[in-house]
Amino acid sequence: MSSSVKRIGVLTGGGDAPGLNAVIRAVVKTATRVYGWEVVGIEDGFEGLLGETRTLPLDANAVRGLLPRGGTILGTVNRGHFTTSIVNDQIVKNEPAFQEAVRNIERLGLDALVVIGGEGSQTIAYAMSKMNVPVVGVPKTIDNDLTGTDLTFGFDTALDIATEAIDRLHTTAESHDRVLFVEVMGRHAGWIALQSGVAGGADVILIPEIPFYAEKAAAKVLEREGQGRAFSIIVVAEGAKPAGGKEVYQDAGGSDRAPRLGGIAEQVADEIARITDKDCRVVVLGHLQRGGTPTAFDRMLASCYGSAAVRAIANGKFANMVAWSCNNLIIVPLEECVKTIKSVPPDHYLIGVARDLGISFAGQED
Repeated sequence: MSSSVKRIGVLTGGGDAPGLNAVIRAVVKTATRVYGWEVVGIEDGFEGLLGETRTLPLDANAVRGLLPRGGTILGTVNRGHFTTSIVNDQIVKNEPAFQEAVRNIERLGLDALVVIGGEGSQTIAYAMSKMNVPVVGVPKTIDNDLTGTDLTFGFDTALDIATEAIDRLHTTAESHDRVLFVEVMGRHAGWIALQSGVAGGADVILIPEIPFYAEKAAAKVLEREGQGRAFSIIVVAEGAKPAGGKEVYQDAGGSDRAPRLGGIAEQVADEIARITDKDCRVVVLGHLQRGGTPTAFDRMLASCYGSAAVRAIANGKFANMVAWSCNNLIIVPLEECVKTIKSVPPDHYLIGVARDLGISFAGQED
């Protein structure tokens, strides 16, 4: 198969994440050094395939120094013309935009396309594969919620940032006898909150998978108070919701963007302050989790993914996503990766570990 490939494209879609540039670098170095292919970067995600296409030639010089660099040299777009969903196993998409993109892929002479992105980007990639575009996906999301892979690059960096923030907040919380809330990313899955909460020694962790009761979180704060520990740390995933309630949004979104989650920590802090009469403060990490230099692990994982994606193309393994499973690189069908979100199972071992350590999830079982 590799003999028929001469020119491939690569793009980054969705939110930025540490390690994107490391993937681009690995794609370029593997494609050019091992196979002698030409690599074309598509700018601004799939949007770069519309109208006057926006491309960037990529060679060894173009990717020099990218390994530790955050962000993406290709730019990325969260939504745009390619908002796609799967309803009753059917792809719902903006047909004219997809048809134009496919025509432009042919016009650019691309023999295959590497799509680096999360669930939304891989859904678009899957839709394009159904239109006979040779596509290979690379999993990216700091939430680590993409089905089909144990780990997505960007997650380890976000986890480190969240854990360091919790560490730093411990000292000020203890100094002032405060309850400090740390709101971290996690729209539908609580992996960042769960793992950073355990690693950082949180007292309460609120995640989307376990609807919480503010009264139970407050009871944990008062329990610690009675034990002579007058401060508490509560980690809150942005998608956490109260039992019988809904997620909290900063705004309703608009025609060009989705509603934006945020504010749940403030809401819970107000309620716990009312119940406990404690001084409650909130820190929202937000985009700090996305930016900056990737960790050593994310650089390694991103490099593995970029290399594996090129080798998948060389072997004709299209309509697949490269993935990490049991410390090994595998490929999985895109169709399986986009059907559902990988959320935290209620019986996940780390939830049990957290409860063993005295951490409350303020849920029905706590």
